[in-house]
Amino acid sequence: MSLIVDVTADGIRTPLARARIRDLALGVLRAERVRDALVSIALVSPQHIARLNRAHLGHSGPTDVISFALTNPPGGSARPVIVGDIYIAPDVARANAERLRGSVRLEVARLVVHGTLHVLGHDHPDGDERTSSAMWRRQERLLAKLLNGSTPGKRAR
Repeated sequence: MSLIVDVTADGIRTPLARARIRDLALGVLRAERVRDALVSIALVSPQHIARLNRAHLGHSGPTDVISFALTNPPGGSARPVIVGDIYIAPDVARANAERLRGSVRLEVARLVVHGTLHVLGHDHPDGDERTSSAMWRRQERLLAKLLNGSTPGKRAR
């Protein structure tokens, strides 16, 4: 296997091209030294992500990103294989960016990196500790690197 990232939009508008979203996820996989992965990224509506949020996480309402991961699926090779699905709601990202007075493009890029790190097994606490967690710091370093050395900027959640 190798690194495979598929991005679907199904009529959902996003400020980043699907190829750029794919490249960001591939950049995270390479930076994390993943050799074999199959990752699907679906851009979905707020209603779709709200249904996923309720069904799989027990939370009501839309969120910006949800990730599901499976490492070493049955019948897989001896080397770890990462298989994951990432769902991103660009409209929720847009609302978050507006609320935080940030860039929508940057917000969607951050969600791609964030979701990919979750697929790789990284996690963070909920609440105020989230943005000071090791995962968040890793996310922001990767984001800056993948955006050609530009500083992504501070962001509170």
